[in-house]
Parts: sequence; C-alpha cells; structure tokens
Amino acid sequence: MTDGRNSAGRLITFEGGDGSGKSTQLRMTETWLSEQGYKVRVTHEPGDTQLGKEIRRLLLEGEYTPVPECELLMFLADRAQHVREVMMPALKAGEWVLCDRYSDSTMAYQLAGRKLADLQGLGSMLNFAELGVSPDLTLWFDLPVTEALHRIRSRSSMGEASTRLDEESQSFHESVHAAFAKLHSVHSDRISRIDASEAIDRVQQQIQSVFTERGLV
Repeated sequence: MTDGRNSAGRLITFEGGDGSGKSTQLRMTETWLSEQGYKVRVTHEPGDTQLGKEIRRLLLEGEYTPVPECELLMFLADRAQHVREVMMPALKAGEWVLCDRYSDSTMAYQLAGRKLADLQGLGSMLNFAELGVSPDLTLWFDLPVTEALHRIRSRSSMGEASTRLDEESQSFHESVHAAFAKLHSVHSDRISRIDASEAIDRVQQQIQSVFTERGLV
C-alpha cells in the first residue's frame, strides 16, 4: 500500500545500552510501519556506508585502541558520512529512517563513558557532524545494567562476536546508562523511555503506543 503517508520523511533513532534489545525492536518496528504503508529505511551507526564500514572496524574490532578523543572524532566522522550519504537522500525521498544509534550515543558513550563531559565546543561538533539532521523521535531502551550485561554474556556464549565496547567494565556501562537517563530527563519532548525489561512483544507494544500518542501514525 502506498499513499500520502510517504510524503514527509521522519528520523526515528533507537538508543540504549548494549544488550537492551533496541536492534531487534528496530526491525520489528520496520515491519509494523511498512504494514501501515510507510516507506522505511533501516540504518545504523557506525558503519552503514563503505567508508563507515572501515571506520567501524577500526573503532570496534581493530588491533589498535583509539584514545578517547580519537574515538570521539572517528564516530563523528562516520556520522557526517552517514548523514550525507544515507540519511539525507532517504529523508528527501520521503522515507522514514530508523537509525540504530545517533548523537545521543555519542553523548552517553564518548562523553560520559569516556569522561569527556567537560569537552568544550562539543555541541558545535555534534551539530557539525549531523549536518542539520536531528531526530523527530528518539526511543530510549531502558534496561538495568546487570540485566544488559547478562544478555551480552549470553550472546557471547552462543557464539555471537562481541565488540570492544561490549567488553567494557560494569562501571563504564553504568556511566552510559546514567547518561541516557539524564538525556531523557532533559529532552523528554523528544526522547521516550521504553521499558526494555519486558517481553519482546510487550516492548513492541510500548513503541507502537508512543508513535500513536505522539501523532506520528
């Protein structure tokens, strides 16, 4: 089904700690929106461009570990390429873009997690990398750190490869979680909290309710 619903592109970002289930819910949301007649583009950060794939490898799987300042700049470089090459064309074409991680992850992981919170000029750096593209809605998948780490370990035991960020200390992940909570409290007009501790279907119901309550569908 196609109709006027595709005339205006939207950017919906899926945020949260590792193990929160946001990637699974993004795919389920893609299916649901497609069934409603919307044209949907699924994407992620880092690594959804050819250049970005190499940046992702260096960031998460490479043999060299970047210092926090370098890590931040590499994530921002990936974002600028991603926005220009993937997001802007999709939004211009009237597609709904569902993005797994965006600038809130930079705030939580690189600033809070890496203790770069006092970095001057960060707002301007984030805006520069976004090229004027900001989310219409952000879904924050809130899951206690202990449960998230249990999920990460379970995935690893089943053979799923972990990333360098997955393997960070519990204190790092707690700092990230606290940063997401603060972002939600400050930007509740844009960020909706999703209780990610519930069953998969119940989490999806929460997401659909948010879309309806905010008048997006």
